Amino acid sequence: MATSQLRQQERKAQQLPPAPHRSGVSGGITPDQLTRARRELGRYLAQWRVSAGLRQDELGKLVCYSRTHIANIEAGRDNTTRVFWHNADTALGASGTLLAMSDQLHALVRGFQAQRERARDQERQKTATPPPPFTSPVTDCPGECGRGPTVIGRWTGREVRALREALRMSVCAFAEHLGMTAATVAGWEHQAIPALPEQSALDQALRLADTDSRTRFRLLLDNPDAPIPGANDSPSTADTPAPTTISRAYRS
Repeated sequence: MATSQLRQQERKAQQLPPAPHRSGVSGGITPDQLTRARRELGRYLAQWRVSAGLRQDELGKLVCYSRTHIANIEAGRDNTTRVFWHNADTALGASGTLLAMSDQLHALVRGFQAQRERARDQERQKTATPPPPFTSPVTDCPGECGRGPTVIGRWTGREVRALREALRMSVCAFAEHLGMTAATVAGWEHQAIPALPEQSALDQALRLADTDSRTRFRLLLDNPDAPIPGANDSPSTADTPAPTTISRAYRS
């Protein structure tokens, strides 16, 4: 570009007001502030365009945008991309003024979006449903407790012991009732997880239990820290009904 043209653009630039400096916005950012900032940037683009002696369509050809798009940007309806502002700044000889203003606007938009996301997070925390209270792993039975079906998702030592105590059986008697060894039952009650065939045997034992035993089973699950005195003792044959093996099909 000729020296005379450069000097002419410098004189025109001196006639334009300096770009406002927005280092930050005190308090929260509002949509109205974003609208004013876009319009302000659009007005400065129009001033630089007029100062360069260009029409909207002529500027559009220089930056590969349509005249309508340029008109929308100057009206503050579209702040477009940083690439546009870089090209427009270069084409109009704004010496980085328009690009700096667009960067400030984009920072304002990012701050507004972050502020809105924080507000949404706070609202979600206020309306979040508190965690449900602890409930027994046994599904609720319809109607009076003990009359509906009782289901265990996974048998652990806690449920095994509760069932044994509900049936009023010692470890040996309960093991015989299931068709297992006493060592196996004792292992379950000491945190060993029954295998799948053994889980099925326990399911069947629970299904075959009478109403009173199922009721006791629920009560024992709800009060695991209150074991029955003598529950681990080996009762005499006179005090204990003869167990009936129910899981011969589960033996390997």
